[in-house]
Amino acid sequence: MEPSHAEPPRPPGAFERAYVAANRVLIVAMMASMVALVFANVVARYFLNTSIVWAEELSQYLMVWIAFLGAGLALREGRHVSVDLLQDALGPAARRALRWLIALVLLAFMATLVVLGFRFAEFAWDLETPVTQARLGLVYLAVPIGALVFVVHLLFIWRDYIAKRFEEPENLEPPVPADLATPAGKG
Repeated sequence: MEPSHAEPPRPPGAFERAYVAANRVLIVAMMASMVALVFANVVARYFLNTSIVWAEELSQYLMVWIAFLGAGLALREGRHVSVDLLQDALGPAARRALRWLIALVLLAFMATLVVLGFRFAEFAWDLETPVTQARLGLVYLAVPIGALVFVVHLLFIWRDYIAKRFEEPENLEPPVPADLATPAGKG
């Protein structure tokens, strides 16, 4: 068994960094909007005894978009669920061949989602959402656009994906000063 982080992934180029940053900013903006909507709706219910009728529907649609747009970022960090028992039992050449097959199947599946997702969004374009009366096709566009974003991420990290080298996620916790850190089992 080889460790998944034997060597770090290759450094991204300028366009790739911009692409990833734009993807993250879009997701953060959608999440912030969703949080603000839900919070405002709770405050309105509690203090004003009324509800923002469209807030729940819009929050649900934002959550769908966030899930599909975030899948490519999760791929970059190796955060998708996988069962590695078989590939860990294989030799290096067979493991690499299996990872190639998995990447090709992922690519084919996502390409299918792009094509069929656009068709489905086009089919539902004239339908309206129940509360906001927005085009339902806009909601359904999350599937093909998210799959397309995923494909671009996969193509950027293709070699690292095959080698099972993933980006390290950003640590959002502040560092613990050395004098406060205690060894495991002590303290």
